[in-house]
Parts: sequence; C-alpha cells; structure tokens
Amino acid sequence: MADLPEATGVAVDLYGCPNRCRHCYLGNGPNNRLTPDDLKRVAEAFWDWKRQSDKISYFKQVFVSSSYREPDFSDDYQKLYELERELSRCEPRRYELLSVRRLAGDPGYALWAKEHGPQVCQITFFGMEGITDDFFRRRGAFKDNLAATERLLQVGMIPRWQIILTKPGMKDLSEVLSMVEQMRLSKRTAELGAEFTIFCHPPGPVGEAWNLESQRIDEDDAANIPEPLANETVKHFGEGSDWKTEAEWVEQAESGEAFPREHPGELWFLVNSEYDVFSNYGDMTDGWKLGNFQRDDLDAILAAFESDRPTAMRVMADITDAELASRFGRRNSRAIYSGGDVRDRWVRLLVNLLQR
Repeated sequence: MADLPEATGVAVDLYGCPNRCRHCYLGNGPNNRLTPDDLKRVAEAFWDWKRQSDKISYFKQVFVSSSYREPDFSDDYQKLYELERELSRCEPRRYELLSVRRLAGDPGYALWAKEHGPQVCQITFFGMEGITDDFFRRRGAFKDNLAATERLLQVGMIPRWQIILTKPGMKDLSEVLSMVEQMRLSKRTAELGAEFTIFCHPPGPVGEAWNLESQRIDEDDAANIPEPLANETVKHFGEGSDWKTEAEWVEQAESGEAFPREHPGELWFLVNSEYDVFSNYGDMTDGWKLGNFQRDDLDAILAAFESDRPTAMRVMADITDAELASRFGRRNSRAIYSGGDVRDRWVRLLVNLLQR
C-alpha cells in the first residue's frame, strides 16, 4: 500500500515545455494550454479533500505548482509564482531547476530567480553542441546552456552541470571538461563561495528514455569516462553509488539480496494538460496513471494511489526483484545500470506484457 502523507504537492502542466528531451522520465506529454482557473480548481480539491470518516480536511499542507516540466516557461512566470504562493498558503516549492531557455533569453529572469530561489540551478548536457541539441530535440539548446551558465554567474547564482551518458556522447566528454576549464567555472564559483559541481550518469529507462536503451553505455564505456569526471561523479553521488552491469544485478537479485527501494522525499501528484493524473513515484505512462481529473473524483484518484491500483504500482509492490530478474534479466548483459534503474527496466517489460 502506498503511503499518503498529510503534506503533498500538486503540479498542473499549464504551459508545457519548450523541449522534447530524449532522456525525460516524464515523457513527451501533451502541450495543450490550461488556465490559472484550472490550477485553482485542482488545488482547492486537494485542500478540501477529506476521508469519509473525517470532519476536517486530510491534507495539512498542499504545495501547488503551475508546472512539472520546465519551470517558469510561461511569460507570466512572475504572476504564476504569486498564484502558487496564494494557493500553497505559503512560499511555493522551488527546486534546483529553472527555465534554461528563459535564463538565456530573458535578461531579468536570473535576478528574479535569485530572489525567489533556488540558489543552485542544474543544467543538462549530453555532450557538445551537435549531440546536446539532438538529445534536446531543439536547435540552440547547447548555446542556451552556455548562456544560462553565464547569466547565473553574473547574478551570483551557482550552475551545476549534469551530463547524461549515452554511447554517442562518450566521445565528447573530454571536450566538455575542457570547456569547463576554458570558462573557468571552478574558479568563478569559488569566488561566489561555492564549489562547481559536474557529474554524469546514464538515463533511467523510464518515460522517453525508454527509447534510449539501445544507446545505454556498457562497462567498457564506463571505464573510459575521463578520470576527473569520474571522480567528480563519485563526489556528487557518494562512494556508495551503485553502477553495475545488468548481469551483476541479475546475480544479486537471484541470490536473494533485494535492491534498495526508495521513494521521492516528497509526494507530488502531476496533472497533465489532458487532466490525466500521475504521481512522482513513477513515470507518466499508462501503467502509472491514477485517473483523470475531468472524469474521476479525487476520492477515486487517491484511492488508486493508496491501493497501488495502477499496473506498474502493483508490480512494484507485489513482485520481488528475484522474480523480475529471473523473468526479464539479461544474464550476459554488460549494460550499466543503477539498482533502481535496472528494476525500472524489468518492471516496464512486465507492465508491457500485462497491458497487451
């Protein structure tokens, strides 16, 4: 049974996303435009929700967001921030992500973002310009990343670079590190009293990144990650980072040693622009769908979450790692995964079979 805490978040995709990233765990959802009234309606439903036996609302706190993809993408981002604060009844949640496209193109955005948080902004690369633009599916994405980095530093904010590892991008890693040196990012962040962070990892096999499995790095590729980048990655994730080959994960699972199961630190419900509802416990494919806000009442949507009713949630709750490995694990696979990612792959394969 999934746990329903007394504080939760609800995010409604009012304005969509400018990118169609090949690694996005959220997938390439619809980009229909909704309105602030839609956000108000969803927020009020969560604030007012009661269990049948209760006389008072269940949720003590509901954090409300007008996006779950690119934050602040709308030209009305300042008004939406004020609306989020009103509907959250406190300061809205701000995570270490901003609109990179807006950072690059809107001279006033970086200073506004610094005033409202976060103080660190993560920027994603796949390699150099050609590969990064291709994986964002947007020409100019790489140049926007560089311009955004400069804008952040100019206002005293800290950029953090994430490199998504795929076979086509491996040849660019040394050049990306050279660019970090040329831009003096370590020195410039040190002048702001912080440390520049750069790290890398393969994409999780969920959402849109399911289509990247043929480009997943193997153990030979992992051995060729430049040492400085490998060291920075260990520093970021800690010594216990759990990259192994799929074959090694199969052996571990079948020995009876389960993989760690971790849920996000906060529970968020995500409503796309067709009103389909998901949680941040999984991706936004049909196997994780909780319901539709136009067709289902909130009682039914939350009951689906608590009872693990979606197919993928049921599989995660009921099927052991050993069972998944025995059925779907590739015993000779040298592809690199974390424990959570390899389980996600096996769950997706089982869900695909169950939904046929």
